[in-house]
Amino acid sequence: MSFNFQTGEIILIDKELKWTSFDVVSKLRNSIKKKLDIKKIKVGHAGTLDPLATGLLIICTGKMTKNIENFSNLNKTYTGKITLGSTTPSYDLETKPNVHYPTEHINENMIINTAKKFEGKIFQKPPIFSAVKKDGVRLYKLARKGMDVNIKKREIIINNFTINSINLPEIEFTVTCSKGTYIRSLANDFGKELNSGAHLSELRRTSIGDYLIEDSFKIMDFIRNI
Repeated sequence: MSFNFQTGEIILIDKELKWTSFDVVSKLRNSIKKKLDIKKIKVGHAGTLDPLATGLLIICTGKMTKNIENFSNLNKTYTGKITLGSTTPSYDLETKPNVHYPTEHINENMIINTAKKFEGKIFQKPPIFSAVKKDGVRLYKLARKGMDVNIKKREIIINNFTINSINLPEIEFTVTCSKGTYIRSLANDFGKELNSGAHLSELRRTSIGDYLIEDSFKIMDFIRNI
């Protein structure tokens, strides 16, 4: 493979579990600087993935970093699992389940029909454990201090919310959605709509616009080929 990182490249990375998006950018930046024997190189990502999520990250280098916003605005597709019957403060497994709910009343038709209710334009509240800013401060910093924060709902679009399989308490799904969608919040709201509770237990991003996970590299594989 041949790259011109300073002129600008688009790199598709399959982010692994527990890596932050910043970890990926930092690792690539340092590897490129070392390879080219330079002190500075612009590297950025187009759309954060949580540490407990895996999948597609679009990385831009050099002059291509000017196009990051264009990539960030593209629709995204995710697959994952929602676990019914309990909620967590972070809406995923970054924190432990702390409230439990009945699930005996939930059946397959309810699950499928409830998913359809979320399709289209909806208003969603970002999780308190998120990088969204409130008065200039990241929400997760306020959450870790135990502060109670009033978070405004934002309009998003769920293009489709498909239930792939049901093996209670777990549900496997695919979601295609607009920029700014939090799948963790979708899982939490989904549990409420079922008169129960739910949290996101697994997440993988499989596409960003026309960019596919099948065309991506594991980060260490890519670095070895720089």
